[in-house]
Amino acid sequence: MPVQIGATTHSFSEPTGLLSDCHRRIESFLGVLEAVGKTLDQPLTEEVARALGTALAYFHDAAPKHTADEEESLFPRLRRLHDPGVRAAMSQLQHLEEDHRAADPLHAQVERLGRKYLAAGKLGAPEVAEYRDAVARLRAIYAQHIRLEDEVVFPLAQLVLPKAEKSAIAAEMAGRRQAPLVTGPAPPK
Repeated sequence: MPVQIGATTHSFSEPTGLLSDCHRRIESFLGVLEAVGKTLDQPLTEEVARALGTALAYFHDAAPKHTADEEESLFPRLRRLHDPGVRAAMSQLQHLEEDHRAADPLHAQVERLGRKYLAAGKLGAPEVAEYRDAVARLRAIYAQHIRLEDEVVFPLAQLVLPKAEKSAIAAEMAGRRQAPLVTGPAPPK
């Protein structure tokens, strides 16, 4: 059974499809963080607590695996290719890695404030503003980052990476998730 890390399920035979699926999940959980930000000045409800807890857990546990998928598995393989299209896109890879570094402290801020809200049931006005600002800045980083990867990097990788490299990326992705490497439909019983 394929691992679902986004709205669409791709098998590990399509690692860039899995990465794009993860982008849909990132966008969804950013939406949750934004929606929670609108309620921070109200008493915490069970529904908001569940949604916030799930979003915080995603960004704490799953999102770092996505970053590693890109920085440790995909980007190095693209850098090794001697393809003109890849070389043109290479300058963007550094910006993408910088985006990851810029997002880290914002995620830490949202995590700290979100956990405080879950524990105390409220935040002060300065903390509400800090939370909302951090989420807005994350949204801005991810909007550009995801667009570039989904529209340029992933389609290019799908075209130029040899099957063996895609398989290696898939194996590394599965390993990070401690998931079985399933690369296609389940075999007939």
